[in-house]
Amino acid sequence: MDIRQIAARAKQAAIQLAAVPTDQKNQALARIAAALGANASDICTANQEDLKRAEREQLAGPLLKRLRFDDAKISEAAAGLDSLIGLSDPVGQTLSAMELDQDLELYKVSCPIGVIGVIFESRPDALVQISSLCLKSGNAVILKGGSEAAETNRILAETINRAAVEAGVPDGWLGLLETRDDVADMLELDEHIDLIIPRGSNEFVKHIMDNTHIPVLGHADGICHVYIDKAADKDMAVRVAVDSKTQYVAVCNAAETILVHQGTANIVLPALKTALEEKGVEIRGCEATSRIVDVKPAVEQDWRTEYLDSVVSIKVVPSMASALDHINGYGSGHTDVIITADNRRALLFMNLIDSAGVFWNCSSRFADGFRFGLGAEVGISTNKIHARGPVGLEGLVIYQWRMKGKGHIVADYSGPRAKTFTHRKLDKKL
Repeated sequence: MDIRQIAARAKQAAIQLAAVPTDQKNQALARIAAALGANASDICTANQEDLKRAEREQLAGPLLKRLRFDDAKISEAAAGLDSLIGLSDPVGQTLSAMELDQDLELYKVSCPIGVIGVIFESRPDALVQISSLCLKSGNAVILKGGSEAAETNRILAETINRAAVEAGVPDGWLGLLETRDDVADMLELDEHIDLIIPRGSNEFVKHIMDNTHIPVLGHADGICHVYIDKAADKDMAVRVAVDSKTQYVAVCNAAETILVHQGTANIVLPALKTALEEKGVEIRGCEATSRIVDVKPAVEQDWRTEYLDSVVSIKVVPSMASALDHINGYGSGHTDVIITADNRRALLFMNLIDSAGVFWNCSSRFADGFRFGLGAEVGISTNKIHARGPVGLEGLVIYQWRMKGKGHIVADYSGPRAKTFTHRKLDKKL
């Protein structure tokens, strides 16, 4: 089956899926979780084939970490599905209601977007998260994973699709693309695909945006910052900065640059250096940092780099204004953190940082759909329309205007004897 046939089937399935009741979608998710467990051995075998091939091809270390999908990952995926079942259905929610006149009522009701095309790399767990979120939100999905995870993605897609269809989900709701040429073809299918979510490098996301008429939602680099303010508690600053960097280095919400106010640098930097190096992190510092602690010199490119590895750049800044300028200039609009005991400075920082997520006294690693209670995520959006930050269920629905009348016609509301609209807000559902 070629990509146009896959997309056409997804479009038809999406129309039917929009009306599938919540209970049936939840039953499908439960079947998927059970099927992952029942097929764990085969899934792990497929993943081992991908890992061996990736090692022979010398895939980069961070990508190898993302590629692994073992029993623990399968258990995590099943737990995520169970959590998703417990969330409210985002489809069919009355967002607002208004009386236009007696017995003429206007409703704004949430509905699925339609067909979502998602392009991602390395992480097979992303396939489970994305497909399950699309199913719960009533969307069909076309997935294109990286070739390095071909075997794992194939068996996961087959397992998930089969379990969902057995639960009554329209066949064709999930399509898997496997060749590089499929990406270019996908970008031309604006008559079938309603939204594309790319997950990859800055260059890749820009390429997608520049080569399609389909709306694109997503983010490029995850250049996240931790700013340690002059009013920060030292122990808290070290604890939060180290977790932001090292809890899992190969992800987009890991901190890549730590900024330290010069008023606390002499106190914080020695403890921070010790804690980071105990975790195996290579530190690259500015000249002011190097005068306080012995680190590798940082260069201009370090401030622009998403390492996705055990490397961090540190810069001493003379003021919070300087930290703000640095983050807004070098950051990617993903997630940035301030550590401070000063409420006023924290709120000012939050107001002036142009990012999807701004955190106060907590790790950047909390920027995650599951941790936000969104039921995992299809990705992080740094866009400023429709959805921003972790995109979960609510980011996968749009709305529809629905009007209910009793033979009302516009002619009655025009001319010298025109009736007037009441425009009265209603507290009711359609």
